[in-house]
This record gives sequence, structure tokens and C-alpha cells, in this order.
Amino acid sequence: MNRSARPSAPRPLLIGVIALVAAATACSAPGESADKAGSDSGPIKIAVVDARSGQLSSLGEWEYKGAKLAIDEWNKKGGINGRKIQMKSFDSQGDPTTGTNLARKIASEKYIAMIGTAESAVTIAMAPVLKQAEIPNITSGQADALVAQKSPFLFLNGPTSTTYDSTLAKFLVQDQGFKKIAMISNNGSFGKGEHDAFAKAAKGLGANPVSDQVVTTDQKDFSAALTKIRSAKPEVVFIGSEEVEAGLIVKQARDLGIDAPFAGAAPQGTPVFIDTAGKKAVEGTFVSSPYLSNDISPAAQKFAAAYKSAYGEEAELHGAKAYDGTNIVLTALKNSDVATGKKLADAIRATQYDGLLGQFRFGEDGVGITKTTIGVIRDGKLVEHK
Repeated sequence: MNRSARPSAPRPLLIGVIALVAAATACSAPGESADKAGSDSGPIKIAVVDARSGQLSSLGEWEYKGAKLAIDEWNKKGGINGRKIQMKSFDSQGDPTTGTNLARKIASEKYIAMIGTAESAVTIAMAPVLKQAEIPNITSGQADALVAQKSPFLFLNGPTSTTYDSTLAKFLVQDQGFKKIAMISNNGSFGKGEHDAFAKAAKGLGANPVSDQVVTTDQKDFSAALTKIRSAKPEVVFIGSEEVEAGLIVKQARDLGIDAPFAGAAPQGTPVFIDTAGKKAVEGTFVSSPYLSNDISPAAQKFAAAYKSAYGEEAELHGAKAYDGTNIVLTALKNSDVATGKKLADAIRATQYDGLLGQFRFGEDGVGITKTTIGVIRDGKLVEHK
């Protein structure tokens, strides 16, 4: 007999041990690996989800860089409670189905919070999974449908379409005196949100659109819709579409002889919109935004300088939104002693943060800021309208 050999554990006992290990793993808190369950050490895992490929990839790049800049700054100061913040980027491709699958992956890999996405449709698709997993998410989407999710784990790091477009409608109708307004928007979550918010605000001010055209999110030829708009002879044209598509719409509109100014929300204030349409085509475009330029405040100037130093390019709204949103989440983590789940969500809601976009004060609906300013594109740059 081999005396060094140990008798094997009785089978029932072995099964019981396996069951206990499995139960312990399943009960690990969000953001912790199984062997770190219940500990207060190790990295704090934050997921950043946005389109890093496809037509909306410019949004993803801006968001990623804004979030990374904030996290890098915190890590340089020692992180939170001596723990480093570990950030991982996930590519949603701007696709809701891909986003839903990523939400499940983020939950299974125990991330404690998520930054993103910039695409409302993707965020809406992810929201039920993140709610069930109790993972707080701060998004740069602006569709009112985000608020309609009524998830206590979903927060917005900027205004809703209602804020953007009610401000814009008031400016166009009351301040500028435009009476003949045409609309062109896409049928995605963002476009529909923009369309409905602007149409409601304009109607409330007594302005019904002289032409209301809806296109698809992947459309490239807008001649049919724009021909109808041209026939209506509008004084201004509202666009409810993302950067690239909006730029193509303006470019084709000018080619068809439409010389009315355009107006819109966040996408129309970006370099991608300007570059896609062409500098001459976008001259005089009106934009409703909470962040018009990198010169709006000393804090914005400091952020822009750090962004330029880190990435060699100019900062813009979406990078600023992600920077603010990430700082809000990290501040809540610090204030809550790195809480997870509902406690972290409550800490985010309680966070009062003076950011680049303004003063964030979150309500029960997850919206923290409700003000925008009107800008205009002059010589290829967005500046405050005066």
C-alpha cells in the first residue's frame, strides 16, 4: 500500500464543496472577481461602451477619449481609496443587438459601472440587462425614450432632446421670427426623439412645419425628401440626425439649391458634421448645445488643453460629456466608499457636480442638467450666437 497517498474525499462531501464554491462565485459583488468577493482591494472595473467602428465611430472615439482622460487623471492621484480604476472599451458598432450582448458580457465580467453609449437606441437596448444586473450606466444619449425606461440605474450626462429642441424652437420662432420651418429627421431612436421634441415645441409656439420629411438611418440619397423641402420654400430647416447623415443632408441640400440655414442639436456642432457637409455649406447653421466651445470657461480651457496634450486634437461636446459623466461616477464611487449596485446608483443620484456642461443636479428621472445655449457656425467653427 502507498502510504503517501491520501484517501479520496467521500463523493457526497466533494459535491457539497463544489456547490459551496459555485454559490460563493455567484454571489460575488459587481466589479469583483470571485476571489475578490467582499474584499476592498484590487482594481475598480469600469466599462466604456460606444461605437468604435462603423458610421458612428467618431462618437465612440470622442467618448472613449473623454472617459479615459478622466480616469487617467484619477489614477495619477492614486485612484479611489488606493485602488486603481481599470477601464475597458467595448465596441457596440452602433448596433442595439450587439449592445445587448455586451451588456450581458459586462454583467458576467463583474463591471461595477458603465460609461456610454452615445447612441440612444443602443443604450435603450442595454438598459433592461443593466437594470437586472444592478449596474449603473451614465449615457451621452439624449432621446426622451431613455427617461421613459424608468430605470433607477440609468443616468444622462447631458440634457434630453426636449431641452435641446425646446430651446432651439424658442430661438427660431420667437427670437428669429421664422414662420416657415421645414423638418428632416431619421427614423432611429435619436432622430425620432429629435423630431418629436422639436415638433411639439414648435407647435406650442404656433409654428407647424411646412414640410416634415423622415428618412432612414442608413440612407445616403436624400434628393426626394429635399426636393419636397425645396418646394415648400422654408426659411430654416431643422435636422434630426447624427453627424455623418446630417452632413450629407446639408451637402445635398446645397447642391439642390436650398439656401435656407439649417438648425439642430448636438450633432450639428461637431467637426464631423462640418467636414462632411463642407465648411461653406454649414455657414450660419444654428446649434442648441450645453457646450459650445473650449473657451466657455476656465474649466473648459483646462480640459481642452489636457485633451489636446493627450490626443493631439481639439476637444468637443461628446468628449466633454463623457469626461463629466465619468467624473460623476468616480466621485460617487469615492463618496460611497466604492459601493456597488443600488448603493452606487443612489450615490450617483446624490452627487452634485459642477462640470464642463454646467451644474449637474440629478432628479429621480436620471437627468442631471436641463439647459442649453444657442450657437452658430461661423467660418467653420461653432461660436455663441450674439
